[in-house]
Amino acid sequence: MTQPKLTVVRNDPGLHVLERVQGMLSLLRKSERKVAEIVIADPDGAVNATVASLARAASVSEPTVMRFCEAIGCDGFQGFKIALAREIAFGMHRPHSVISPNDGPAEVTDKIFQYTLASLDRARRKLDPHQVALAIDFLAAARKIEFFGFGASGIVAQDAQQKFPLFGKPCIATIDSHQQFMAALTMEPGDVLVAISNTGETEAILQCVEAARERGAKVIGITGQRTSSLAQVCDAYLVVETHENTNVFTPTTSRLGALVIIDILSTGLALHLDQGHAHRFGEMKRKLARMRGSLGSRRARKAQRDDGEQNQEREAEE
Repeated sequence: MTQPKLTVVRNDPGLHVLERVQGMLSLLRKSERKVAEIVIADPDGAVNATVASLARAASVSEPTVMRFCEAIGCDGFQGFKIALAREIAFGMHRPHSVISPNDGPAEVTDKIFQYTLASLDRARRKLDPHQVALAIDFLAAARKIEFFGFGASGIVAQDAQQKFPLFGKPCIATIDSHQQFMAALTMEPGDVLVAISNTGETEAILQCVEAARERGAKVIGITGQRTSSLAQVCDAYLVVETHENTNVFTPTTSRLGALVIIDILSTGLALHLDQGHAHRFGEMKRKLARMRGSLGSRRARKAQRDDGEQNQEREAEE
């Protein structure tokens, strides 16, 4: 027997308090829904409220406020306030801050940071660690890695191409659909395809996945939907579940979430490699640091020479 949706949402550890309240809004009793609407409209005010003041604001009884707290899975009114205060402290209570054309730079800055932090935190809580470990195992055993994506996902693929060769893994980030399909058709057992698509429904990507799997390659999907077509056909799938917001001014946090996933996979792969490789990688980073330092020194010496020449010219004119 399946659990009622009310129980499922209330007990979901991946949801913050406000997410639980919003997800259960239509399932609460009418009087409890009044409390929920007050909390959603003014989370800061709810944190500073008493049982009595919140009851007055919602035009309900005090026992109704207590029942509301229990319905959303909190341990009483104090437990509800502590959980909500924690969300506010970490900026996780404003996932749907809509940007207005009248907003100034300060408002835009605050809203984009709040929205991005809330979305990345949601993606972190929803990410399946088992799938992450499985993907890292595939990458560690890979002979060659191909990263496929279009648009914003193509940018993520190019970021991956910049990172993964550092770990001794030949990789390519192809963003042309014809080249992707040809590459998929030539993959072999031991190769890994990382397919990146937020919707998970891009037909060209799905065709490449099918071709690669027929050739015996492993496929890792990075997508925004657990139920997407891409997630269903991959050997490992990483769901980057950010807050959905179709407002025209809203930044594409799905891209930022996918970039974080690439960092997770590349770091996991680095930790998976032997000490010999770690030593070579460390030596490479030290030499890069020295190179940057020598370049900086040359620029500083050139700047000093230029200043000296300018001083000499001024003295000659005087």
